[in-house]
Amino acid sequence: MSPIRRVCVYAGASDHISPAHRAAARALGAAIAGRGWGLVFGAGRVGLMGEVADGALDAGGSVIGVIPERLQALELTHPRLTELFVVDSMHARKMMMAQLSDAFIALPGGWGTMEELMEITTWNQLGFQAKPVGVLNVEGYYDLLLAWVAQARAAGFLSPRDADLLHAHTEIAPLLDTLAAAAPAPAPRWMPRP
Repeated sequence: MSPIRRVCVYAGASDHISPAHRAAARALGAAIAGRGWGLVFGAGRVGLMGEVADGALDAGGSVIGVIPERLQALELTHPRLTELFVVDSMHARKMMMAQLSDAFIALPGGWGTMEELMEITTWNQLGFQAKPVGVLNVEGYYDLLLAWVAQARAAGFLSPRDADLLHAHTEIAPLLDTLAAAAPAPAPRWMPRP
């Protein structure tokens, strides 16, 4: 049994994106649902956020959205969510998404996606959590980031262990397999002695 119950997906909210990115996001949502995992995301219905949610929902999956009040109107909250949490800040959004999730995937995106990806990977580096993080490298979108990781490692800014915290794949199934293998087993529930 997989230690993963829910996967957080970070994704762009832009609608000015390629069909290949849309198709990959939808397929990722369907694949997450196909494994019986829930999806956690930023609650928007536009861009890749909407596509990954639609993919999971259309495949019968559970989808939890988390959005700050201020962004509800801007990001057009997805109307079909299993559960929606409206929070008061971006910090609260990211914290709740992290608490609800057992693994993290970044699809292509802009500043927000990159900021979320960097923060959650840093939490692993510093030992605040041990939940696997990956990127779906659609059409080479993350090639420059992966080159930067190699450069940071070569320059001594990332240890070999830290450089390996970010898992990257161009295909969905191997990425999900890698995250499942890297996820720590759930802590055993403490039971009082009789």
